[in-house]
Amino acid sequence: MYLKTQGLVLRVTEYRDSDAILSVLTREQGLMTFKARGVRSRRSQIKSACQLLAFSEFTVLERQGYYTVSEAVCIEMFQPMRNDIELLSLCSYFAQAAELLSQQDVNDGEVLSLTLNAIYALCKLKRPQPLVKAAFELRMMVIAGFSPMVDGCCVCGSEAPDRFDVAGGMAVCAKCSAPGSLRLPISPACLAAMQHIVSCESKRVFSFNLLPEPLKELSDVSETYFLTQLERGFYTLDFYKSLRLTGQDLQPAAQ
Repeated sequence: MYLKTQGLVLRVTEYRDSDAILSVLTREQGLMTFKARGVRSRRSQIKSACQLLAFSEFTVLERQGYYTVSEAVCIEMFQPMRNDIELLSLCSYFAQAAELLSQQDVNDGEVLSLTLNAIYALCKLKRPQPLVKAAFELRMMVIAGFSPMVDGCCVCGSEAPDRFDVAGGMAVCAKCSAPGSLRLPISPACLAAMQHIVSCESKRVFSFNLLPEPLKELSDVSETYFLTQLERGFYTLDFYKSLRLTGQDLQPAAQ
């Protein structure tokens, strides 16, 4: 039986001499695994459509629960990231996170849309990397069922909390914080950005701006909360951060 579907390639694993196993996130069937025969050969006509982070239309043959790519046409390559290793590493982190939080045979339209929109915001709209990364992490927590409570202080009800309790996933006032808990500072601008990310329409997740200081707060809160709730790290994130650190070290000193 043949099946046609559109999906984002989240992972490519080399298999045998010239084949590859693809992890593809689709809108209707969720996370799917495809075998792409001969895709690593120079003459392969489906090579570009099966690259990491390519959004493509696949025609696959299903036999006994296994899928083999028959045809594949690339819809969007997101070319800017293929010429920028830092950008590619960040998008690879998004892909690894999306694969972790996706399921097979489950409609994962929200995860797919968020991941595609994040890559689009970076490659096409040229949005700042720290902003897109933070918004992606926080919104992904909402989709995964770990939506942070940021309407106000979850203890006293104040509309101006200045801390975020990472373990509890809630905004609190400094005086209301539980002893020993990890509480990260959040300014009013950072809090407003968090409220926007958590509650806005999916197409507007990345439609906000922040000055450097509140953006740094948002970055710290989003990444720490994301990794804490998932109880794991990501090698793609470690690599991205190492590139960012190297890039900062290479910046010329201010005169």
